[in-house]
Amino acid sequence: MNWEPWTGCYKVSEGCENCYFYGPHAKRYGQNTIEKTDKYDWPIRKTAKGEYNIKGNKILPTCFATDFFLPEADEWRKEAWAIIKERTDIDFLILTKRIDRFLISLPSDWGSGYDNVNIGCTVENQKTADDRLPRFLSYPIKRRFIACAPLLENLDLTPYLHGVDHVTVGGETGRDARECDLDWVLSIREQCVKADVTFWFKNTGSFFKHDGITEKINPFKQTSRAKTLGIDILKGKKLF
Repeated sequence: MNWEPWTGCYKVSEGCENCYFYGPHAKRYGQNTIEKTDKYDWPIRKTAKGEYNIKGNKILPTCFATDFFLPEADEWRKEAWAIIKERTDIDFLILTKRIDRFLISLPSDWGSGYDNVNIGCTVENQKTADDRLPRFLSYPIKRRFIACAPLLENLDLTPYLHGVDHVTVGGETGRDARECDLDWVLSIREQCVKADVTFWFKNTGSFFKHDGITEKINPFKQTSRAKTLGIDILKGKKLF
């Protein structure tokens, strides 16, 4: 269950090339007009009895089919923040490739961050890591994580793991997907071990290289295939 207050997106970096939502082979290809959805106020909708439709005490992925910090959504985001603030019983999970727009997109009472907001910065290669992560770490965020997805090359995250709660890694999905190498995944895992940061290998991607071979993985089995490796370090935490 995700909350998508708006829809539509467009390429911002190399990791968007084969987007599983808006890429050239996706059903939503070309849908780059940003529009509010009919679930815009979903988290605060109530039943006839006056109870929230969405129960509390859960993690709610937000804008996973778009980007929370799109400039086209600047006015809508103000109300979205108010909704997030009202539902303090829900942990909102916000993942973005546009972390450069973070400071200009905050509500006036953000302070050091809302307790129920997890901000994830997506990186796909060393270039985006070195560009986005120093800024990400400098911003006032109480709960932050890094998402290496789609992972396109070996990454050195060592300078950026201080102050980060978690790292997620995933491969690229689709017929033109670029391969994900297990050696890259294990390298990031080792960096997390040394920094005492939790790690989750979320999915292999469509083309998974391991033991000298590249294996084509069914899109419905990429998450379970990653799990069979047994390399997650979660320390009892919930999966994002």
